[in-house]
Amino acid sequence: MKFDRPILGLDIGGTNIKGGILIGEKLLDIRSIPTPANESQEVVLETIAKFIATYKHHGIGAIGIGIPGLVDVENGIVLNLYNIPSFRKVGLKKYLENWFNIPVCINNDANCFILGEHRFGTARDFKHLVGITLGTGLGSGIIVNNHLYNGVNSAAGEWCSVKYLDKTFEFYCGSKFFISEYGKKPKSLAKLAENGDEMALEAFVQYGKHLGELVKNILYTLAPEAIVLGGSIRKAYPYFKDSMYETIDTFLYPSVKENLKIIISDLDETGICGAVALVEEYMEY
Repeated sequence: MKFDRPILGLDIGGTNIKGGILIGEKLLDIRSIPTPANESQEVVLETIAKFIATYKHHGIGAIGIGIPGLVDVENGIVLNLYNIPSFRKVGLKKYLENWFNIPVCINNDANCFILGEHRFGTARDFKHLVGITLGTGLGSGIIVNNHLYNGVNSAAGEWCSVKYLDKTFEFYCGSKFFISEYGKKPKSLAKLAENGDEMALEAFVQYGKHLGELVKNILYTLAPEAIVLGGSIRKAYPYFKDSMYETIDTFLYPSVKENLKIIISDLDETGICGAVALVEEYMEY
């Protein structure tokens, strides 16, 4: 991926705003600042703009931004950010383009995750992809024919809200499952599992079964070539891999199941990479 001028990628979260510059093929000058999550909309906007201004010496030509919420992608309007309460129907694209006079592209952070994997990661050779982020919540993004599929307001692939058992897939495939059912966070359970703790090992066996059901749901819906797993829980993959695949084996169409590749993300700074890739995805630059 090559541009005539450097591209700034921002990964805006409820805790930190992280940035990095793509120059040629290299991601450089990665840094972050705390997000003023509980401040007014004006304060948050000004904080983002001032952070971007610290990168101006690079001669940036465009900005890509990933945010954890729904986005009117065409108009660059952030519809809501659950971790930043004051951000409701914010014209972030227009605000920043007026400030810096360069193009700005904005999308959901899970969409940026899979776009980053497709452009920079081990999934670059696949045309049809789904990315799943496994963490506090459950996020997902979709690549169809080598391009990001958003749906309306970047809401495509919101399997987090799909009803599953007595709750939703987000409960059973995110950290809430471990905390509610086993009283510990997945990171703590992974350390116990590493030492052979039976309770921890069983927790991941059950988790793998639930994740396998999510994968089946995705296969019935989109039949992708590959699914990329990201997020912090992916690091415990060895403990839930077998039960996940045992569940996937019950999928009804062997030709789809047998061609599926499940990839564990090893890409650094996926959010920033995906934000940068938005520029290539949405505009001639």
